[in-house]
Amino acid sequence: MVRTTFSGREIISVLREFGYRPVSRTGSHVRLRYEHPETGEIRNVDVPMHKEVKIGTLRSIADQCGAADFEAWCQWIDEHS
Repeated sequence: MVRTTFSGREIISVLREFGYRPVSRTGSHVRLRYEHPETGEIRNVDVPMHKEVKIGTLRSIADQCGAADFEAWCQWIDEHS
């Protein structure tokens, strides 16, 4: 079974390694922005800085990142954290 328990810091750290950049912070949430270098597609992702991100929020973050497969996305985060 794939790990689905991550902290906000873990998620942000992995996303930053892959080109997402923090653009703002509101309360306990950090907004990251990614611009695809070839297509110019822009993705904004909001990540809460909680010790444990709830599963529904985690799914929302994966959707914002454009993940087609939630479990594969969680495995990717786990492998790079």
